[in-house]
Amino acid sequence: VLHRGDHVGAYQVIECLGAGGMGEVYRAHDSRLARDVAIKILSRAFTTDRERLARFEREARALAALNHPNIGAIYGVEEVDSSTLQYAGSPTSSSATSPAPHPITALVLELVEGETLAERIARGPIAVEEALEIAKHICDALEAAHEKGIIHRDLKPANVKVTRDGKVKVLDFGLAKALS
Repeated sequence: VLHRGDHVGAYQVIECLGAGGMGEVYRAHDSRLARDVAIKILSRAFTTDRERLARFEREARALAALNHPNIGAIYGVEEVDSSTLQYAGSPTSSSATSPAPHPITALVLELVEGETLAERIARGPIAVEEALEIAKHICDALEAAHEKGIIHRDLKPANVKVTRDGKVKVLDFGLAKALS
């Protein structure tokens, strides 16, 4: 678990955005490129699980193969030992308050602001025109993925974000599978 101010390489953690079956997602600031990003960290419990590591790597490769305005982009993969992290409030990474060292695998992703489609649905009915526009963008994203031989396999309202200006992004290709 990371906290505000912790550093993973050039990325300073701002806040935790959420957690799921594979790990946690954080908002972080990229000091090199002066932008905010999302960092998806594989849970510590899975860092020695070959199947989970392979799934995480598949997600990275699937996202790297896709370049579409309706799919959240990947910027890179970070693999570091937790002993190299700079923890907030600690002058060095070897501080007695730092957790025991362990490998950390992280995906550096486009930070998509806005609400998930699940949150939007929870607010109440969606006008037909708006629903059709959202569905069109989701279909465009899936078509682009399918053209690259990638199936999402976990499409649900929680994995779709709608930005304040109405852009739609399909996220979380963690269960994606390449077609043979």
